[in-house]
Amino acid sequence: MITPILLCGGSGTRLWPLSRKSYPKQFVPLVGETTLFQASALRLSGEGFAAPMVLTNSDFRFIVTEQLAEAGIDPGAILIEPAGRNTAPAVLAAALWLRARDPEGLMLVAPSDHVVPDAAAFRAAVAAAEPAARAGELVTFGIKPDRAETGYGYLELDGDPGDFSPKVIGLKRFVEKPDLATAEDMLASGQFLWNAGIFLFSVKAIIAAFETHAPDLMVPVQGAVDQGEPDLGFLRLDPAAWDGAADISIDYAVMERAENLAVVPYAGGWSDLGGWDAVWRESGPDGDGIVTQGRATAIECSNSLLRSEDDGLEVVGIGLKDVIAVAMPDAVLVADASRAQEVKKAVAALKAKSARQAEAFPKDHRPWGWFESLVVGERFQVKRIHVHPGAALSLQSHHHRSEHWIVVEGTAKVTVDDSVQLVSENQSVYIPLGAVHRMENPGKVPMVLIEVQTGSYLGEDDIIRYEDIYARK
Repeated sequence: MITPILLCGGSGTRLWPLSRKSYPKQFVPLVGETTLFQASALRLSGEGFAAPMVLTNSDFRFIVTEQLAEAGIDPGAILIEPAGRNTAPAVLAAALWLRARDPEGLMLVAPSDHVVPDAAAFRAAVAAAEPAARAGELVTFGIKPDRAETGYGYLELDGDPGDFSPKVIGLKRFVEKPDLATAEDMLASGQFLWNAGIFLFSVKAIIAAFETHAPDLMVPVQGAVDQGEPDLGFLRLDPAAWDGAADISIDYAVMERAENLAVVPYAGGWSDLGGWDAVWRESGPDGDGIVTQGRATAIECSNSLLRSEDDGLEVVGIGLKDVIAVAMPDAVLVADASRAQEVKKAVAALKAKSARQAEAFPKDHRPWGWFESLVVGERFQVKRIHVHPGAALSLQSHHHRSEHWIVVEGTAKVTVDDSVQLVSENQSVYIPLGAVHRMENPGKVPMVLIEVQTGSYLGEDDIIRYEDIYARK
């Protein structure tokens, strides 16, 4: 079997304000109805594929399971990285975990935030790579370039790609992101592919490659796996051991040093959605180069992307040319399309002024659902809270605030000290300051309530947890 290894970290700052550190681009439906993460999992599923293994961080673990469930995919192992250490330690951790369970298996390592519209064509490329991977080759997948792109690394082929149909070709070398003139020369030569960062290899071959080319990673990563602690359905890698692993990509640690390399060309559609210009391109601009998404209207505009992420907010452009405009409930981006790669500068500027919008998403996602602040005052706050069917918040209390809950959809099971009651639509309940309380959704449909908080301090850290089904502290 081939085990997909989905790498699910990153902050996606170039797609701000829709992608943020607390909820990055892989979890967002940027192109189409499914999220990039869901589309990646679906693409690498079916006959010949085992359940996917996901490597992510603690903040995203429940988002991962929720989105896989929505896509109808049962996950395999979900490994929680204590800190970001780039792709080499993550891939090695996956390989070491698999060695104890499927030592003869293959691993298909893929980022979870790429767009590959033709899933069948990509699976055909994987099938073409499989014999070489089983023979011990480290196979990477290269994308046939359609423009002189300076934002990607390249792969130089050691053979004739012919019609770029899926077949195994020798790999001469990895090439760093080039300047424009070099990229144009490489495109004209027909001997270079974009480096997609997707790999297929056997568990044995990649561990042997790490032992040869990056032996310093073996002890800390093996320790992190061996000493990892199960947490509900997850495996938390050991933080102390993980701290000893270098922050390095698999390209630098292994691939650029190995000799048993091969590449399979892929001529189908592909994008890493590395900026709003890529979203515009993948969204299918009309004859005037216009893409509108959500409640957006373009009047006499050209080569522009207008997008609204709020049903109550209309974005209207008049006479715009080469403009990106993305509106969220709490932030708006307006940029020259030619400077799409500089959006991360906006994030840096907002972080410098301690603006919440730099990293925090308007909806705060939790294991049980999500909430968003509707109104915030000096001594009060109004939230909308969405609780998934069968989910429950922790049993908790607060030192500094009391709360009123008004159910607007579904039915809530509410505990307040020794009292337990069902609260239906249009009914409310009061939670006094200091009361031990919990809300649950016992139904089969989402439960939504409006929460009004009043008190001297309304921060999310004013909470004492007594019981929590998600094992949060």
